[in-house]
Amino acid sequence: MVTPEEYLEIERKAEFKSEYYKGEMSAMSGGNCHHERISMQLTGLVWQHLRKGRCAMYTANMRVRTPGGLYTYPDLSITCDEAQFYDKEVDTLLNPTILVEILSPSTEAYDRGRKAELYRAIPSLRELLIIAQDRLHVELFRRVEGGPWLLSEADGLDGSVELTSVGLTLRLSELYETAIAHDDTGMFKTAAG
Repeated sequence: MVTPEEYLEIERKAEFKSEYYKGEMSAMSGGNCHHERISMQLTGLVWQHLRKGRCAMYTANMRVRTPGGLYTYPDLSITCDEAQFYDKEVDTLLNPTILVEILSPSTEAYDRGRKAELYRAIPSLRELLIIAQDRLHVELFRRVEGGPWLLSEADGLDGSVELTSVGLTLRLSELYETAIAHDDTGMFKTAAG
């Protein structure tokens, strides 16, 4: 068993990223070309929208801690309040407004299940966006003030979701644009076709 403090000490010196939960560290898997292209396109779209506003965006290099004790690296984090960090190292965000996960085949069940549950326990979190990398599909979980989380989904090139926390309409045609344009496998050309 590893304590959170021991994990952070190890992680800050490590050459690769690990997730931590309930005393266990586990190496995080890398993404494939589809994951990377979607991630870069998402980062560009969000950055362009947020660049002059009050919200701050962090890429997959920013660790997030949940109240349940999960330390992990979402594909994208946004905070619209003054950022709060775990300690003076300012490398573990505590108060995201939006979190984004791009699904990988090896971690999809976990990302949709336990990890999403732990994310939704973060008091500051308003929206959780889950992006498929093998088809044109996104799921957006939105916290209703004083109520449950609501799910909205979008499919295909005509689909879109509204990230109301930051006033951004995310169009799937733009989100998947680079993945479709550079698709060596034909997977997205078929889906877009």
